[in-house]
Amino acid sequence: MLYQYLDFPIHLDSRGSFALTDEDDHIKDLIYQILFTSPGERVNRPDFGCGLLQMVFMQNSDVIASAVSFMVQGALSRWLSDLISVRWVKIECQEELLIVDVSYTRRDSGQTRDERFDMPLGGR
Repeated sequence: MLYQYLDFPIHLDSRGSFALTDEDDHIKDLIYQILFTSPGERVNRPDFGCGLLQMVFMQNSDVIASAVSFMVQGALSRWLSDLISVRWVKIECQEELLIVDVSYTRRDSGQTRDERFDMPLGGR
């Protein structure tokens, strides 16, 4: 059975309807939302997100990078544990870009995926 989900960010397709996406892209969209949502940003879910964007202003060190990766992996596991099993997370800053690499296994199919997410450090 083919499920279709609203694409993120929400936009209209060429027919003027809400754009839909498949399950692989939907999971990627969910991961993106967790990565780049700060706790307290959502009124009805104040603990949603992982606080990654606040961490980019901390001093750069291997210890901080390891702690941030662990924090992100915990948030992904907390919010998406029914859909994915996180294998590893790698975070790096390149000039004005925050890059997050996430490797995960889909629980329903056992398929392993490696995805890259990036965001300009100046904002969305």
